[in-house]
Amino acid sequence: MGIKFDFVEKLGSIGEGAKGWKKEVNLISWNSRKAKLDIRDWDETHEKMGKGLTLNKEEAKKLKELFNSIDLDELDF
Repeated sequence: MGIKFDFVEKLGSIGEGAKGWKKEVNLISWNSRKAKLDIRDWDETHEKMGKGLTLNKEEAKKLKELFNSIDLDELDF
């Protein structure tokens, strides 16, 4: 039995790989559970996915605070 997922809300794409897969930020319900913020690569039909990161609301808030406190232009990456 595979993992069941439902897109609750598609929030946006933040990049695209050489093979056309898009790195997306979405709200996804995994196995009929409460939706989580999800960041991962998806093929164009949303049938195949890459490894990703899921965050609950508190984790997403902390990540947002962390990004707001960082000057990304000062980092070398």
